[in-house]
Amino acid sequence: MSIGNSPEDDRPSIGHALQQARIAAGLTVEEVSSSTRVRIPIVHAIETDDFSRCGGDVYARGHIRMIAHAVRLDPDPLIARYDAEHGGRPAPTPAAPLFEAERIRSEPRRPNWTAAMVAAIVAVVGFVGFTFVKSGDDSGTAPVAEGSTPDATARPTPSKTADPKPAPSESAIAAAPRDKVTVKLSATGKSWISAKDHNGRQLFDGLLNKGDSKTFQDKERIDLVLGDAGSIELFVNGKKVDDQFEPGQVERLSYTKGDPEVG
Repeated sequence: MSIGNSPEDDRPSIGHALQQARIAAGLTVEEVSSSTRVRIPIVHAIETDDFSRCGGDVYARGHIRMIAHAVRLDPDPLIARYDAEHGGRPAPTPAAPLFEAERIRSEPRRPNWTAAMVAAIVAVVGFVGFTFVKSGDDSGTAPVAEGSTPDATARPTPSKTADPKPAPSESAIAAAPRDKVTVKLSATGKSWISAKDHNGRQLFDGLLNKGDSKTFQDKERIDLVLGDAGSIELFVNGKKVDDQFEPGQVERLSYTKGDPEVG
């Protein structure tokens, strides 16, 4: 479909031309709205030559162009007609001449007294610092030449060394009192344990995971059952028990207030 081949008065309006092209293309208003993202009420309004809902000339031109493409119509004659009927397209503002004029304009430079004052202060501070360092070097003790005897009054600066910390003793591990039996269990793996006092009262019955520890005390005796003795480290009355238990080995042990001896 072409526009402009007939006399001007016989040409269909912009909206009528878009409507005829849409019908010829077999499209509905909803399909045009879906393909152009122009809302349905605005499409209807444009087809009746009502451009007030477009939001301005820029949006109206954009809507006309998108709808024309959707209905397979050349948008340029329609936009040119819209400009002729609505006061014409506004001329673009020439940016380059304005920029050039602004760039060519120059003003006489004024002396920057602030920068000069800062530079002078920096120079004075630098000179005072250099003089202070120079005088300090001159008044200090001259370096001793090779082979000469150093000044007897010069005292060497004592070097600071960290005081060696005493290694922790085995007795510090459990801090066990002498009037009780103290048993500490540290798990290097997963093991079920049971602990009872001398009266048979249950002190603990459960699972120790790797990194867990338990400490038990009684005035006479501690009875233990270790489900996996190879995964447990024993400390009795502040001393580590060096028994080598096999992994998965079940052990029943009893300890008293004496040295670590299995009862």
